Amino acid sequence: MSNVSSSGTPMAASPLTRAVLEIDEYASGLGWDRPARLFALVDTARLRAKEPGLASQLGLAGAEAAAFTPIEQEELPKGKALDEFLGTIAWPDAVAGCALTVERLMLPPSAEASVPDGLDQAGLAKWVARHPDRQEVRMTVAVLRDGAREAAIRLREKDSPNEVLTGPDLVPGLADALAATFEV
Repeated sequence: MSNVSSSGTPMAASPLTRAVLEIDEYASGLGWDRPARLFALVDTARLRAKEPGLASQLGLAGAEAAAFTPIEQEELPKGKALDEFLGTIAWPDAVAGCALTVERLMLPPSAEASVPDGLDQAGLAKWVARHPDRQEVRMTVAVLRDGAREAAIRLREKDSPNEVLTGPDLVPGLADALAATFEV
């Protein structure tokens, strides 16, 4: 018996982990060098009960539907900083959570000691982009209204569903920013 569902996500994973991996798989299918994507997470059972036509259109009529259905939102505005954009979001009550997938350059912790002093954000970004140990990553981070968090990180050089790292505390700053979109 396999530990993986037909969609490729681990069966033992929590509903939020499965949603994050579903979004990661979707983003992976689109390829790299893509803009950030924002998703509302809705309770699938609630969606089927309140909007059966939409649920059917989304292919959620089956009994095996996931607990959360990610619904991609409009493209994020170009030229606006991500943190500024997230500060403008207010979700309706029907949204149980949200997720964001974004690509970034990251350095290993060993590179922190070599960061030059006095760099502004733009200078730091240029320095990281030139660093020989940089890694391109795609981060998918999700939060629920109740405070639950999950993240998935995929390295471009290990672009395989079997190489995706998951955990609730992998990208705490982005998770905090997403959680703030639910604050009243």
